[in-house]
Amino acid sequence: MKQSAAIDVVMRPASLDDSARLLAWRNLPQIRRWMYTDHEISQAEHDAWYAKALADPSRRYWVVELDGAPVGLANLADIDATTRRATWAYYLAEERVRGRGIGAFVEYWMIEQVFTGLGLAKLWCEVLVDNEPVWKMHEKFGFVREALFRRHALKGGALVDVVGLGLLAEDWAAIRDASRERLGARGFPV
Repeated sequence: MKQSAAIDVVMRPASLDDSARLLAWRNLPQIRRWMYTDHEISQAEHDAWYAKALADPSRRYWVVELDGAPVGLANLADIDATTRRATWAYYLAEERVRGRGIGAFVEYWMIEQVFTGLGLAKLWCEVLVDNEPVWKMHEKFGFVREALFRRHALKGGALVDVVGLGLLAEDWAAIRDASRERLGARGFPV
């Protein structure tokens, strides 16, 4: 397989300096559409959330950068050393980067953090059922649909279904090399 030109994408830890950008991103209609909360987030609400998020040892946040510019956010939450599992989520806030494989890189990188970096046994997530491209991408990386949470989230005043997906360390081990090859061939730093 021919290797593409290198893509300059990095994941850096989020900091207090990112706060204003994250509030702006979280309030974008195309981001709020897929979050559990869809109201416009106030500065005070954001400040309280972000201070708690950065201080909580069971959470970790990374800013996705492409060519040195911030374009999205990824996070782990509910990191539990006893059950050796965590949940995760991400979004790409900049429209110009969508469809370029950046989400696949973020997925690979986060899975590696969980299983190789943290030595956990399971990574799981919840995705609104209407966000089919995202839950299908998770499945391409080995996630298995474990649940359908009926009427689980309130969106636009209506209760909607949510897909629950899980990935075990041994499942990742079976497809890791193929995933790395696929991304490497596209020029991602894996």
